[in-house]
Amino acid sequence: MKYYVTAKDVAKLAGVSQSSVSRVYFKGASVSKKTREKVLAAAKELGYRPNEFARSLITNRTKIIGLVMKGIQNPFYPQVLKQFTTSFKELGYSILFVYTNNDEIQKEDIEILLNYNVAGVIITDASLSLNVTEDFKKNRIPLVLFNRKIDNEQFYSVCCNNLNASGKIAEYLIEQGCSDLVYISGNENTSTSKEREIGFTSILEKNNVPYKKYTSDYTYEGGYKMAQKIIAQRKIPAGFFVANDIMALGVVDALRENSIVIPTETKVVGFDNIDMASWPTYNLTTWEQPITKMVGQTVNYLMAEIVEFSGYTENVEVNGALIVRKTT
Repeated sequence: MKYYVTAKDVAKLAGVSQSSVSRVYFKGASVSKKTREKVLAAAKELGYRPNEFARSLITNRTKIIGLVMKGIQNPFYPQVLKQFTTSFKELGYSILFVYTNNDEIQKEDIEILLNYNVAGVIITDASLSLNVTEDFKKNRIPLVLFNRKIDNEQFYSVCCNNLNASGKIAEYLIEQGCSDLVYISGNENTSTSKEREIGFTSILEKNNVPYKKYTSDYTYEGGYKMAQKIIAQRKIPAGFFVANDIMALGVVDALRENSIVIPTETKVVGFDNIDMASWPTYNLTTWEQPITKMVGQTVNYLMAEIVEFSGYTENVEVNGALIVRKTT
């Protein structure tokens, strides 16, 4: 049977009390320099590592951030996960990844996070039902909606300025001479889909530019199939605005398979600026979501709330930028 070195073992070797060992490893606790050195030397000799789970039973909080995600097939979210993991690791925190099969976060997803005594929670592309999140407030666990928001501002949210971004895309396509346009939406029940549609179509209506809207599901297959459907109607628009990049790549491939030349016969703009968008195969014009700024804003809020919970809420919107490539 493997023997695990305990704080009691370290205390015995260092000649100090077990509580002194605990104080050395507890951030902010008062301990003398001499005691700290003795404890750390003994810990190194024995190969001791503090048991974070055991400590969480005392403090009722771990150094774990729960991250709930649904759209792992969308390359945008693995990029987000990578940045969150790196940022929190530098601060001494780990990520507990919770994949949800549902459009709306479920009670069982919440239970997983609560059972691990998470210090904070980030929910990305899953919708939020207020009746399953009251436990977070009750337990004073800060929560951030990332790339999502809800109208009643019950929780802190960080997202791209979707209204402004999609409006700028509409203006750009009009400037490029597009006389008619197609908008391919993602899941319609999300705040991002709603705002991208409103921002885009309001500019088109203002400028009397005709358009058609189609609804898909934020996947490559969804974009590809929708483009095939539009092509079958034998009226190719002057331009496409597709609500995310992975769908836009499906649209590009469908157009090319049907020998429709981009950007001379039609133009395509996506949204997100995933890594694949810059691949020479695609060179997709897109709107860059400022992931680094959005992640930084989220991390700063959670760290402040973990130190001293205030329950402060706000819908924070961060501006991105149009990245022009060879599809327009």
